[in-house]
Amino acid sequence: MRRLHHFLFVRHRHNWVLLGRFALVGASGVLVNMLTLIVVKKLGPDAREAIVGIPFTEFNVRWYHVYSTIAFLVANLWNFQLNRSWTFRSSQRAAWWREYLPFFTVGLLGQLVGLVLLTLLMHEGSPLHLPEAVFDNSTGLRTRLYWAQLIVIAVVTPVSFVLNKLWTFTAVRTHHPDLADPSHLEEALGEPAGDRASAGLQAPAPTGAGRGDPAA
Repeated sequence: MRRLHHFLFVRHRHNWVLLGRFALVGASGVLVNMLTLIVVKKLGPDAREAIVGIPFTEFNVRWYHVYSTIAFLVANLWNFQLNRSWTFRSSQRAAWWREYLPFFTVGLLGQLVGLVLLTLLMHEGSPLHLPEAVFDNSTGLRTRLYWAQLIVIAVVTPVSFVLNKLWTFTAVRTHHPDLADPSHLEEALGEPAGDRASAGLQAPAPTGAGRGDPAA
């Protein structure tokens, strides 16, 4: 049991820190996403109004697809900047565009999947259609588009976290191989060395430590 506890909560503590920070940033991103969606929906045409038909299908590109995409773009930029400067702390390790391009690509893939799910939740002929008896658009809390967007975010976010950790912010490991060591990565996350020592993770002193080696 102690080994399992050490493996989960000590050896991989840095991953829990990353996940916690990512969750906080994600929560703020959800607010930004939803606020943007509400604003553009109120300012624009009816969300269900068709803009253009999709060839060879019975579906149309509707205004709610546009509103959802605008909300994604704003929230994506918000999340990236916070994740870059705080969650993964890679702002001083790679160029802004070099990290934003894969972050945007991951987000765009998620948005495309999200638009499919959003369509299924909004389309009256879909088995996933949110029931009009509950989501009748009579109030903000009963607006079908808002709840559909929240469901999309809940489905897409976990996949985005994994892809961004493994790909987007690899500058922490790729450009600084020493940070592949969890103890060094904790330094990048801002954890004091004393915490690592108390957890029993302090690295043994090098052979030359007794002869005034600066690494001691």
